Amino acid sequence: MAITSKMLAARGRRQAQKLGIDPDRVPPGQYITEKFPVLTVGGNPAFDLAAWDLRVDGEVERALTLSWDELMALPQAEVTVDIHCVTRWSKLDTAWRGVRVRDLLERAGVKPAGTHLMVHSDGGYTTNVPLDAVMEDEVLVAHTYAGEPLEPDHGAPLRLLVPKRYFWKSAKFLRRLEVMSGDRMGFWELNGYHNDADPWQEQRHWF
Repeated sequence: MAITSKMLAARGRRQAQKLGIDPDRVPPGQYITEKFPVLTVGGNPAFDLAAWDLRVDGEVERALTLSWDELMALPQAEVTVDIHCVTRWSKLDTAWRGVRVRDLLERAGVKPAGTHLMVHSDGGYTTNVPLDAVMEDEVLVAHTYAGEPLEPDHGAPLRLLVPKRYFWKSAKFLRRLEVMSGDRMGFWELNGYHNDADPWQEQRHWF
C-alpha cells in the first residue's frame, strides 16, 4: 500500500502518544528520533580558533568582527528546544548553549532598512531568515550541544539555531550574519526548498 501524505502527517502523533509525549509537539509529517542525523552540503571545513572570527555586517550601524574569545566573553544563554528537519525527523528536548542572535544584532545596531539575514558558512553555504524570526530568546549562535562543544558533523565550532524553522535554516559552520534591506534566497532556497520553512505549515518545497 502506498504511503499517503495524510498517513505521514499522522505518523509522528501516533508515535508521540505511544511514548507518552504530547503529540502537539510534533509537526505534521515528522517522526521522532533519538539520534541526531547528519546532513551536510560538502565536507566539514577545517578551522583554527586562534584565527577564527564571526562577522555581523550589512545594514548595521557598527559592523562587528568577533574573535572566538570575544564571542565567549559575551553573555551566554542556554535553551532546550525541539528541532525539526525537512527530511522528516524531529528531535525533542535538545540542549544548546551560545549567544542570542538578538544580542549580537543589538550590539551592531540594525538600521531601519534591515529586514532579513543572509547567513554565511565556511564552505560557501548560505541561507536566509527574516529578522523577525531571529529575535526570540531561543535563537542562538550555538557552540555547545548537550553540554559538549559542537562536533564537526554538527557544525563546529559555531552554528545558527532557529528551532521554529526547518533545520536547514540553522546553518552549520557559521562565519557571518549579513543584515539585508530585502530578502535574497540562499543555497537550498534557490534549489527548490521553501523560503519560509515553517514546520507547522509543512513548508518543505516551493512546488
